[in-house]
Amino acid sequence: MSDPTVIRTDADGVATLTLQRPGLTSRMRAELRGLVEQVAADDAVRAVLLTGTGRAFCVGQDLAEHVEVLRGDAAGSLSVVEDEYNPLVLAVSALRVPVVVAVNGACAGAGLGLALAGDLRIAAAGAKFTTAFAGIGLSSDSGLASRLVHCVGGSRAAELLLLPEPFTAERAAEWGLVHSVVDPELVLPAAQALAVRLAAGPTLAYRAIKTVLATAATDPLERTLGREARLQLELGQTEDHREAVEAFLAKRPARFRGR
Repeated sequence: MSDPTVIRTDADGVATLTLQRPGLTSRMRAELRGLVEQVAADDAVRAVLLTGTGRAFCVGQDLAEHVEVLRGDAAGSLSVVEDEYNPLVLAVSALRVPVVVAVNGACAGAGLGLALAGDLRIAAAGAKFTTAFAGIGLSSDSGLASRLVHCVGGSRAAELLLLPEPFTAERAAEWGLVHSVVDPELVLPAAQALAVRLAAGPTLAYRAIKTVLATAATDPLERTLGREARLQLELGQTEDHREAVEAFLAKRPARFRGR
C-alpha cells in the first residue's frame, strides 16, 4: 500500500494532522476526513493542529486529477464539492476542540477554505494566499465565501473572490485572516506551542465558545443571549469552573480536566 497522504501524530493532548502533498486528491480528502472523524471521537485529544509540508500548506484541488476526470465526466468532476469537500469542511468545523492551523507555505482555493475552517491560524512570513477560483472560471467552494465574509466583511470578500490576486501572509494578518506571522522555521513550533497551551486549557469552555461563535454572526441577539445563558449555566456546574475559581483564590495555575 502506498504511503499515507495525511499523517496523524499525537503528543501532549494535541493531534497533529500533516498534509503530505500540496494538492488535494480524492484519496487525500478521504484520508483527511477519516482522520478528522477519528480525532472527533478520541476523548484524549484536547486540541488539533493542521499543517502541511515543504513550501505549501494546501493549494486546493489537485488540478492534474481534476483535468483527467473533467475530460471524461465534467458533471462528475464537480460533484466532488458536494460529495467530498463539503463533508470535509463540515467535519473540521464541527470539531469540539480548538483547531490551530499552521500555514507553512502557499495557501490557495479550497486550501484557504480549509485553513479558515480552523479556529486560530499562524502563517509563515512570505507565505502566499489566493482565493484562486475565479481565475479558473469557478465560483468558491469549501465554505470560502462564508468564511471570508465572516473574517473580512462583504466588501473585502467580494474583492478577494472577484479579483483573485495573490496576497502575503502579512496582508492576511492585517485583514484578520491569520492571527500571527512568524519566520518560516518558527511557524510549526509556534503553532505547536499554541495548540499545547489550548490543550491544557478549559476545553469545555472552548467547546461552548465555538458553539456560540458558529452562529453569532447570523443569529438574532436574543437567540445568542439565550444560548450563552444556557451554556453558562452548564459550565458553572463543572469541575473545571470550580477548579479555576479555587486556583484564582489560591493564586496558583488552574488544572483543567475537561469535566
